[in-house]
Amino acid sequence: MSETYVQRPLRIAQVAPPLERVPPAAYGGTERVVHELTEELVRRGHDVTVFASADSTVPCRLVPTVERALWPSGFTGDPSPAFLETMDAVFARDGEFDVIHSHLEWWSLALARSLRSPFIATFHGRLDVPWSRRLLARRPSGLVAISRSQASVHPEVDWTVIHNGLSLDRMPVAVPRGDGLCFVGRIDAEKGILEAIEIATLTGRPLRIAARIGSRPDERAYYQDVFKPAIERAGRAVEYLGELATDDRNRLYAESYAALMPGAWPEPFGLVAIEALACGTPLLARRVGALPEIVTDGIDGFFGDDAAHLAFLADRVTDLDRAAIRRRVITRFSAARMGDAYEALYDRLVDPRATAITTAGGGRRDRHMAPEIVTPANRIVTPASARAGRHLEERPVTGRLVPVGPGTNSPVRSASTSQRQRD
Repeated sequence: MSETYVQRPLRIAQVAPPLERVPPAAYGGTERVVHELTEELVRRGHDVTVFASADSTVPCRLVPTVERALWPSGFTGDPSPAFLETMDAVFARDGEFDVIHSHLEWWSLALARSLRSPFIATFHGRLDVPWSRRLLARRPSGLVAISRSQASVHPEVDWTVIHNGLSLDRMPVAVPRGDGLCFVGRIDAEKGILEAIEIATLTGRPLRIAARIGSRPDERAYYQDVFKPAIERAGRAVEYLGELATDDRNRLYAESYAALMPGAWPEPFGLVAIEALACGTPLLARRVGALPEIVTDGIDGFFGDDAAHLAFLADRVTDLDRAAIRRRVITRFSAARMGDAYEALYDRLVDPRATAITTAGGGRRDRHMAPEIVTPANRIVTPASARAGRHLEERPVTGRLVPVGPGTNSPVRSASTSQRQRD
């Protein structure tokens, strides 16, 4: 079978939410991923346009959607008008791009139905919300989940699974380390911030907390009525640092004995996890959401059932190989690997005949990380079976992305998702 190549630079639109600037000054997972992906695509020679707040800083063309990102400016109202402005800016330029890639969560579904351009949408948040089945009943094709766990709550959807990636090789490593613990995230009951304080108390280790206070009234009430009293009761052993800038947050990871993720919230992915591991800092976490896709129990850290169990496991962190932890996560969750997966998906979208992928400059990459294609039966269609023209062979979803090298197709979609037509 002859191979088809997509060799020209693609015109790609990245559509970011208006909530945080790109990249965010501090907290903001979606916008950080948008920035990392944009940098990677620009480095490969693609013509990228980012739709984001006017205070964003990107290495390419910026189409402002709102004057200032909402959350850093203290906005606490309904963000719907800002999302509508973002969509209107995209509508006005429909037809200018080879691919439009939306990160607007549920707003992406309405955006897709009104565009002519080829379209994909990555969901970065939880999908197990009561009204999700109604919205996904008339879903477009081209939906991307950031973990198998996130995708699993809607097995009827033909998800493409692409794990997030960051420039993890830039993360610092501190030698020697302290004996303290760290918690990074937001101040919310579901994130397990009180459990983190309990773990510190039970282990006798100091805890530093770098967390954002939410803008909603209930989030502020939790901070005032629950979190602050807990900090006061814990005394000098627990220090609240506020929301840290990127360099300060990375230094906190690197200096810590272990990072804590003890919440029951089913993490759609877990950027905190890969950042900490890239500093060689093991995790003590609950086995929830996508964390088992990132953390190997007993190697990258430990999973526990509750605060008491995690406190019991804390001393075992000493025996873990921190250098190996760092090497593994950089290999598995780099921005380059995420860029490979999205570039392969874009290429297939632009030319469904494409069976091998080249960089925008025309040079073929020796090895790719193709997206995982999760079918309604929660199986992955393997490239080899489709290339050979046999009945599509299936295998269970495993804990890795499917590598595609020379002589294989990259990527292969299931029959229903290969059709780019929308409802």
